[in-house]
Amino acid sequence: MPLATPSPTLAPPTILPAAPCGQQLCSARLCSTLLSSAPGRPPPPCPPPPSSCCHHSPLIALRGWGPQGWTHPTVAPEPSWSDGRKVGRRTPEPEVGSVPGSLTTSSSTIQAMGIKTALPAAELGLYSLVLSGALAYAGRGLLEASQDGAHRKAFRESVRPGWEYIGRKMDVADFEWVMWFTSFRNVIIFALSGHVLFAKLCTMVAPQLRSWMYAVYGALAVLGTMGPWYLLLLLGHCVSLYVASLLGQPWLCLGLGLASLASFKLDPLISWQSGFVTGTFDLQEVLFHGGSGFTVLRCTSFALESCAHPDRRYSLADLLKYNFYLPFFFFGPIMTFDRFHTQMSQVEPVRREGELWRIRAQAGLSVVAVMAVDIFFHFFYILTIPSDLKFANRLPDSALAGLAYSNLVYDWVKAAVLFGVVNTVARLDHLDPPQPPKCITALYVFAETHFDRGINDWLCK
Repeated sequence: MPLATPSPTLAPPTILPAAPCGQQLCSARLCSTLLSSAPGRPPPPCPPPPSSCCHHSPLIALRGWGPQGWTHPTVAPEPSWSDGRKVGRRTPEPEVGSVPGSLTTSSSTIQAMGIKTALPAAELGLYSLVLSGALAYAGRGLLEASQDGAHRKAFRESVRPGWEYIGRKMDVADFEWVMWFTSFRNVIIFALSGHVLFAKLCTMVAPQLRSWMYAVYGALAVLGTMGPWYLLLLLGHCVSLYVASLLGQPWLCLGLGLASLASFKLDPLISWQSGFVTGTFDLQEVLFHGGSGFTVLRCTSFALESCAHPDRRYSLADLLKYNFYLPFFFFGPIMTFDRFHTQMSQVEPVRREGELWRIRAQAGLSVVAVMAVDIFFHFFYILTIPSDLKFANRLPDSALAGLAYSNLVYDWVKAAVLFGVVNTVARLDHLDPPQPPKCITALYVFAETHFDRGINDWLCK
């Protein structure tokens, strides 16, 4: 019987570390050259490594992906702000055309694909022309409808005598707008003027105490307007959210803030809390809901910021300074606590070049907007016509379209005037408040992102 020949024992294969891309190409080139070249002839030199690794693009190689990223990991230190907040590090991308063999698309084409790229001037002009023609046609029908319904019985309560010398009546259906510029006009001017005057004096004498002056003046204004019990009610909400922030649980702070907001909308809690307001006056309900709602939003912002940065140890005094800043108290806008605290903590704030000119321009635009609304209400009764459905059903489609568009634009103008006046005072106090809302004609989506920027910042935080 033939003997079986034992098979030789094979050693386990040795796994070598992956070589860089340039070395791999060099080894392959060397092997092929040694096999094909004549004996005794030296092989050609190894070519330099290419700019791109194998089939990977130079952008991938620079970002640390692919074989180079696997064999040579790179760890970069995390940058941070001076206050300890860590920020993301954005990997620099190579410029187009800077690496041989890379993309050949020009940078202008890349920029043209951006979201913020403006439309061509001819296209914008065409859109403006079409919109102007449509608004003029709809406005003509709306003007005729306002003239026909001026003497209707259903219009008597909301259409009052206006410019008698030209026979024009005025639409006064918006009670809040009328109160702002009739009964409460002097009160608003007096309160905001006093705020600006005391702020200027405090900045000149003791700038380190200006945040305390703002808080004391705002608390006294709330005390004189709404009464001491309403002030105590708001202090109770502030203290409750401050205590929740000490526990360091964001979910608890957010839940308590939402519950506090709901308490101003649900019975019997709303009836019980509204009883804290002393006396009865016009705009009492508006001021009550505005001051209460914005107080809860501000306290929630403070609590969440305190939970996010427990090392900073914000105090109850910081919350009161933030909440009782008078220009933002009743009607906003919402300015998140971190921004407000940082800007208010500057002992010697410096204005940027041209800042005073921009403040004057914003104040002038607010005055012009108020005058434009007053003139508009003498010719177009856009707030009264919807209350008479029989009359509105007889209007042509063009007039109805103009009526709907005018009501939307009026809501924007109303918010823009309110934000403009408040932002003017805030900029005088060296603050950078949220921008006024965008006109709805320029909005693709009617969302808080561009309309109420302060609410959008609050939601993002």
